[in-house]
Amino acid sequence: MPSVTRTFTTSASPEAAYAYLADFTHAESWDPGTRTCVRTAGDGGVGTTYRNVSSFLGREVELTYTTAELAPPTRVHLRGRNESFEGHDIFEIRPSGRGAEVTYRADMSFSGLSKLASPAVAAYLPILARKTVDQLRACLDRDAG
Repeated sequence: MPSVTRTFTTSASPEAAYAYLADFTHAESWDPGTRTCVRTAGDGGVGTTYRNVSSFLGREVELTYTTAELAPPTRVHLRGRNESFEGHDIFEIRPSGRGAEVTYRADMSFSGLSKLASPAVAAYLPILARKTVDQLRACLDRDAG
């Protein structure tokens, strides 16, 4: 199961970072692969669902994300699924100076024929993680800070 974890700081307060990350429609801004992300059901709380269309390794992928856990202002857990993929995006948020420290973990598992892509995904993940963290930090500093 490919996985990546990165920790970074932002000028956004823990409360502002949490609010920004809990609204997954913001993925259009901070996730380099996301093309569209639209809330399809729910009020933003646990159980809320989102339709996410991303470009990943040259392919367009559609996932349904569900807010699996919210613990204001310290934790956001989103689960993405389709017929051959399950991913977990987990954000842990802590106070740090005048802002926040965010640990972002992405866990991915594949089924069926897409299991064959797992080694390529594992090799690409560090590159994607660097781009994601750079964009996420910039968005938090600008939009939530």
